[in-house]
Amino acid sequence: MLIFDAHLDLAWNALEWNRDLLQPVSAIRDFEQQFPGCVPGDATTTLPALRDGSIGIVFATLLPRFERSHAPRTFYQSRVSAFAAMQGQLAWYRTMCDAGQMAELSDLTALNSHVDSLQDGVSDSAPVGFILSMEGSWAVPDPSYIERWYDMGLRILGPAHYGPDDYGHGTGSEGGLKEKGPELLREMDRVGMLLDVTHLSDACFREALDIYTGPVLASHHNSRSLVPGDRQLTDEQIKTLVQRDAVIGLALDSWMIRPGWVRGKTDPKTVCLADAVDHIDHICQLAGTTKHCGIGSDLDGGFGKEQCPHDLETIADLQKIAEILSERDYSDDDIAGIMHGNWIGFFRRAWG
Repeated sequence: MLIFDAHLDLAWNALEWNRDLLQPVSAIRDFEQQFPGCVPGDATTTLPALRDGSIGIVFATLLPRFERSHAPRTFYQSRVSAFAAMQGQLAWYRTMCDAGQMAELSDLTALNSHVDSLQDGVSDSAPVGFILSMEGSWAVPDPSYIERWYDMGLRILGPAHYGPDDYGHGTGSEGGLKEKGPELLREMDRVGMLLDVTHLSDACFREALDIYTGPVLASHHNSRSLVPGDRQLTDEQIKTLVQRDAVIGLALDSWMIRPGWVRGKTDPKTVCLADAVDHIDHICQLAGTTKHCGIGSDLDGGFGKEQCPHDLETIADLQKIAEILSERDYSDDDIAGIMHGNWIGFFRRAWG
């Protein structure tokens, strides 16, 4: 079955972690055995692995964060530096397009054409279609850059990531939009850049949806009712997103799947893909429909195999989600929607 994955930090992995994503996952792991402790766990995601799993469309991110042993998971010191660094990540995607490895989907015509090309399945040589997204707005020096980014192909922006920044508050921080936050959102609205509410603080979530009038989505988010924490969506937030006709992507970082997970301590065998599907079940029950659920795995998003459900070896194992849904008596049409159709439908509405 075709899969649409709504959150992968591909260029960040290629450039920040020096991963050759044209290689099989096994080759990445073999190479990185020479550098214990220098990479964020065993890799799960490369372009061949995407094709192995029939993952034909993704959100491919620009991620303006860097990791160093002496300064882990931090922002660039200036927004101008972050903006410049993201040109490098963008260049990686464009180079993959030139090589026929990926295909940029920046409008409805390109999306429909790519979906049509996948009707007979994802071949070993098929380019992986991607919609360009940015996680956090640190590479937006001021709101006037939104139009510039849109002209460069950026179609989705999550204004916050971890902690506070100049536009508002993200995961692990409390507070609403800052002085330039409303202007950022209005510029996004004006040019047609879609709003990703992932990582927004609760106050920013409310304030952003009051200001931004366009299509909204949650690329990689799970349920706070099942796993407490401000990184997750409350039931009220889920209902609000349903009212806005959003799609919510299932994230596969283990600490977001089952409560009590402690990084580096909890046995990975305690979490499986069926536990992750519980979050889909919960959202479907709240919404009264399956139309608002999708996948946004975030695999290799600063963690590896050790922090994934134990029955996922590579990203190709996302196919197991369809099997679990079938075992829970989801219809074939509903399963197809969750695996790819709901995201495709979202963009056909947003771009139509």
